[in-house]
Amino acid sequence: MDLLKRAQIQVLTDLGALAQVLSWFDQFSHPPIPHVVWLQCQLILAEGFTNAVRHAHRDCSPDTPIEIEVAMLSDALEIRIWDQGAPFDLETKLATMPKGMDKHAEGGRGLKLMQRMSDVLTYSRTDDQRNCLLAVKRYTLENEANPE
Repeated sequence: MDLLKRAQIQVLTDLGALAQVLSWFDQFSHPPIPHVVWLQCQLILAEGFTNAVRHAHRDCSPDTPIEIEVAMLSDALEIRIWDQGAPFDLETKLATMPKGMDKHAEGGRGLKLMQRMSDVLTYSRTDDQRNCLLAVKRYTLENEANPE
């Protein structure tokens, strides 16, 4: 697993910053990443960022930063999103969510979508009292021929 590229961005707690985040993520839309994998990672990034704003930073000041890092490896994309909210047990939440998704619900589908599209999805407390959402999506050239 060779590191091909790494980039970081920091934005404020504002849903309006999503356009900036997605525009920044465009730099990863090229080989060796199959397009379908990039699209899935774009959705993971959008869901993760939106959750950080709406949930993790619900009680934080709007000027609280959210830091995002993407690492492009020779066989995977790694997305890390750091927030400063209260700790959250992702595994327990995912385990207690209904198996099926309500297509008409206004919310509650993002975690399941991220889980389904990621090969690894974790959320952990860091030593500096932040939380880090890590999503890893592995790819091979076969991903392009066989999208999920």
